[in-house]
Amino acid sequence: MKTLKLLAVMVLAFTFSAFTINTDGNGYKVGDIATDFSLENIDGKMVSLSDYKDAKGFIVVFTCNTCPFAVAYEDRVEALNKKYADKGYPVIAIMPNNTDVKPGDNMEAMKARAKAKGFTFPYLMDKGQKIYPQYGATKTPHIYILEKTKKGNEVKYIGAIDDNYKDASQVTEKYVENAVDALLEGKEVKVKETRAIGCSIKV
Repeated sequence: MKTLKLLAVMVLAFTFSAFTINTDGNGYKVGDIATDFSLENIDGKMVSLSDYKDAKGFIVVFTCNTCPFAVAYEDRVEALNKKYADKGYPVIAIMPNNTDVKPGDNMEAMKARAKAKGFTFPYLMDKGQKIYPQYGATKTPHIYILEKTKKGNEVKYIGAIDDNYKDASQVTEKYVENAVDALLEGKEVKVKETRAIGCSIKV
């Protein structure tokens, strides 16, 4: 019985930690100021955070076409943009993979996917893979919530979208929504970091 109880505790601890601990040592930490970028959108235009003069912040999503986790979250990412873009927190999606390794993530595939899914947010390519290492992103999807401050775009949350990638109807913790809602209300973000669950970024 003791062994079974210990095993159950270990399983629970692992499940909890899988969503609440970020062990990656590189890239931005909560409180850091994110530098701007200029990346090509699927419409051929270059997009920077500074283009969004009226934004209060950003939901930056590193994602792609080919990862099952990223695909599972597409509708939820679209829903985040529809809910928060008009409130000042638009989604900015960035595709970080090496397209030689993952040709299904090339620009033509990105355009086709965005059209098929009706994305209302920019879908940018991290050409040369220069931006995702600055952020410290390791997965698709990997979320960074930024808040515009006098110092710059301050990182307020890093990690997963929510606590159930398999089934949106079974989500109990909406990490991104909770964080953005707190920022809009001028409150402290309670859960600042979780572990991003997804596919490794292909280099």
